[in-house]
Amino acid sequence: MSSITTADRIAIHEVIALHGHLIDDGEWDRLGEVFTADIVFDITDYGFGTLRGLDAMLDLVRGVHGDENQALGHHVTNTVVVGQAGDTVSARSKGLGIASDGGAGTAIYEDTLRREPQGWRISYRKAIARRA
Repeated sequence: MSSITTADRIAIHEVIALHGHLIDDGEWDRLGEVFTADIVFDITDYGFGTLRGLDAMLDLVRGVHGDENQALGHHVTNTVVVGQAGDTVSARSKGLGIASDGGAGTAIYEDTLRREPQGWRISYRKAIARRA
């Protein structure tokens, strides 16, 4: 992974973290700053199957807005870059969601990021629910 610079690593961490800010702030029209237009987002563990494309993601977030079961806060931590192939990297992160009733949930994000002309973007994400 010698071609991944420190600046790349910072940019990768920031784009992964930006997702939670945009979702929590309702800035869904900015999700193109995080995901590629052809994103594949596997959220089968949460009952939504696999979404294909940024438009499908936007439809989902708009549809669940106001759902009392949605987390009020999406937090990402423990991000590590675990592999590289050309202009793509694999990353793994931990997610923590805080619900309106004070409950909490945790997940693992397995991401593939691609270097795009406008910067690093997530082209594949699998959200794995961590349950007892």
